[in-house]
Amino acid sequence: MSSLKDKVAIVTGAGSGIGKAVALTFATEGAKVIVSDINVEHGNAVVSEIKEKGGDAFFIKADTASAADNEKLVADTIAQYGALHITVNNAGIGGPAAPTGAYEIESWDKVIGINLSGVFYGLRYQIPAILSSGGGSIINMASILGQAGTKLSPAYVAAKHGVVGLTKAAALEYADQKIRINSVGPGYIKTPLLEEHLTAEQMEGLVSLHPMGRLGESQEIAELVLWLASEKASFVTGAYYAADGGYLAQ
Repeated sequence: MSSLKDKVAIVTGAGSGIGKAVALTFATEGAKVIVSDINVEHGNAVVSEIKEKGGDAFFIKADTASAADNEKLVADTIAQYGALHITVNNAGIGGPAAPTGAYEIESWDKVIGINLSGVFYGLRYQIPAILSSGGGSIINMASILGQAGTKLSPAYVAAKHGVVGLTKAAALEYADQKIRINSVGPGYIKTPLLEEHLTAEQMEGLVSLHPMGRLGESQEIAELVLWLASEKASFVTGAYYAADGGYLAQ
């Protein structure tokens, strides 16, 4: 049985990686998926893949760091499908590596703008639409670094901690209005982007941080997101779920 049959979902950063896996999984489960990304080519490729498999999807370009783009994304979704039930605020960037005392202000603003303000902008316009549609589920993509710190990524760590806190606050506000809001904290996930930018030695270093002895797969995160989006998680809100191969248990 399709657990998301006739539901309308927005997935940001859906052109690759975790976002792509979530979009494909949602479509397989019967959702009508708005694939959103700043990369038009990648976004349209995901839509084509969904349609080839018999799913229903539509691409909308949006920069999550823009409040106006978030507002338009929701409005265009309603225009396309007439409702909104599920959103996954997944778009994010890592930012450059530098100690806090030398971190470029422009880099800080960009990472916070996409990774934290972008989630707030999403919630700001998604929540009224979901309320009008009778309720639903919102999943915000945090990180293991929403619970732990690491050197040389002050903006990313601050933003992801902020996402976890924002999720809790919003979840409490709408818990009695049929909207569930949760966050997910992936460990390091094996993606083409990661493999392209890291040496074999650096990859081994990342693997060694995870007690399970490997990196995660995008599909493993997508399965957790699917559960949170579905009615199987009907009593779950305001929670943070790590999928990290044991990283945070250390």
